[in-house]
Amino acid sequence: MFEAKLIQGNLIKKIMEGLKDLVTEANFDLSPGGVSLQAMDSSHVALVALMLRGDAFENYRCDRPRSIGMNLVNLSKVLKCAGNDDTMTLKADDTQNNITLVFESQAEDKYAEVQMELMDIDSEHLGIPDNTYDAIVKMPSAQFSQIVKDLSSIGDTVTVSVTKDGITFSTSGDVGTAHITCKQNTSMEKEADHTTVNLEHPVTLTFALRYFVTFAKSTSLSHQMSISLSKELPVMVEYAMGDMGHIRFYLAPKIDDEESMDDS
Repeated sequence: MFEAKLIQGNLIKKIMEGLKDLVTEANFDLSPGGVSLQAMDSSHVALVALMLRGDAFENYRCDRPRSIGMNLVNLSKVLKCAGNDDTMTLKADDTQNNITLVFESQAEDKYAEVQMELMDIDSEHLGIPDNTYDAIVKMPSAQFSQIVKDLSSIGDTVTVSVTKDGITFSTSGDVGTAHITCKQNTSMEKEADHTTVNLEHPVTLTFALRYFVTFAKSTSLSHQMSISLSKELPVMVEYAMGDMGHIRFYLAPKIDDEESMDDS
């Protein structure tokens, strides 16, 4: 038997907003320690890893480890039945091929119950290593979201450069070129508004911009996000959800042909 209750049920809605445009179906791994998910997009270019810790739920029970496959687009539709202030309880019996979602208002004057059929999904865990990155930048999530949205109207790729002074996002297209720099800044009153740079070596990498726009749909999960970069490693974009867990996106850099020839 699996059962998990969240007081802030809209957290699951926010998580799905960040996932459903990247991954349409995925396995949720249920264990006594919590709920996790690892899936690649259809192009096998981006990877998402989600972790929700069991002890962060109001109530959490998982009698045995189990994987349940779900269509995330359909799950997002079901979650629209939940009000933003509703509690959410997830239930899955080991003997049945469905999951029950219960939405209840805080005043307990509204109760909704929806059953969803589970899917058999073939997937494999890639085993994400704990990498050491040349540069880790923490910045306000809303700022990152606005930057990639603005740049996406100009170009299709984004070059990210990190130095000790800050992080620069650049793009070019038919419209023209654009460069946006966020300098290291810890003078703001709220820590969530700080931009910090932890730098071992300066790094410059180029990525498909549309993936960054999709990653930024997780902005509502956290006031701050981090972007970790190293040459020849996928970038890691992370939104930490406090004690609840985290969602991490990985994206391989685009290889510049001329640079490859220069290096050889």
